[in-house]
Amino acid sequence: MNVDTISDFLAEQRDAAPAELQHLFLSFEDLWERKLWHQLTDALIEFFNHKESAHQRLPFYKTFILTFADKINQLKLVTLALSAASQCRDSQERLSFLEAVAKKVNNPNSQDAYVYATVAVATVKLELKDLEGARKDLDKSEKILDGFDSVETIVHAAFYRVNAEYYQSKLEFASYYRNALLYLACIELNDLTPAERRSRAYDLSIAALVSDTIYNFGELLLHPILESLVKDDAWLRDLLFAFNRGDLAAYDVLAGHISSNPLLAEHRDGLRQKIYLAALTETVFRRPPHDRAMSFRTIAEETKVRPDEIEHLIMKALSLGLLRGSIDQVDEIARINWVQPKVLDMKQIDNMRTRLQDWDSSVFELGNWIEKTGGDVWAA
Repeated sequence: MNVDTISDFLAEQRDAAPAELQHLFLSFEDLWERKLWHQLTDALIEFFNHKESAHQRLPFYKTFILTFADKINQLKLVTLALSAASQCRDSQERLSFLEAVAKKVNNPNSQDAYVYATVAVATVKLELKDLEGARKDLDKSEKILDGFDSVETIVHAAFYRVNAEYYQSKLEFASYYRNALLYLACIELNDLTPAERRSRAYDLSIAALVSDTIYNFGELLLHPILESLVKDDAWLRDLLFAFNRGDLAAYDVLAGHISSNPLLAEHRDGLRQKIYLAALTETVFRRPPHDRAMSFRTIAEETKVRPDEIEHLIMKALSLGLLRGSIDQVDEIARINWVQPKVLDMKQIDNMRTRLQDWDSSVFELGNWIEKTGGDVWAA
């Protein structure tokens, strides 16, 4: 495209732009003529970041940006393309547009940009319910990412976000939970709107509760995203902490909210077993290591589980790796020698402090006894 055509295009677009953005067009032409591609790219990203530029992004990309696309940072090219893609008429048009972008940046020296574009393609395929196609794109992206020593955070963030969305659509809760937390680790929470933060916290909490493989919520409980669960959603945060400390009484109080969420309601029986397991591990945790041989009756009293179900509960905890030990089926005694570590709340920390004080007292008493009993020996 010749200089006159570019000048005419920029003049036409300047006239169509809001008054507060028109000054940018003078710099676009100047930087383009001087071939200052880095500065031009940054100026265009600034322009695209203004919501008022929305209707001009697609023509800008197709008519102007593509004339020097090979000369600029390819990751930034994809960033501009993604902004332009948001203005496509529908998902099908956006898919075709983004597939062309991915093809354009699929070069040996720009594989990070290729992954970024491919993940965007997978996003649109999820919108179109093409789960198989989205999975293929995500697997291809993951294979490339695994070969990188380092890559821009936005690329990893995009991958984990879309991967989480895929697993959420498949109701694979543990995989969703892991990828959603990895996504949050790649971004600043302030970059999300309050509504997005609330949605993320809500979905993560539900996934943690209904998953049949997640029994330790430590990473989520420590994450500031949970602070987004306020007012009408505060019960969900309280429910997570009740599970973490194996608090059956708190669970029974909060159980009335379960029916408000279809997934929780569907997994009501699984939640009940999960809180029993949490109560069991908490019962073991509260005991000092030398006092973890417990009768089935003691466990039944502390977990509120029926006596005939205690053995099955302990075996379940052992098989899940929540506990380690053995069961004496004849004498109905469980001997536990290890319990899975977990995040402690203030009450649990206070219990730990009490145990340390008891241990300190017993050591002190033992020292006094040794000194008193062996006085003659020490003197000799």
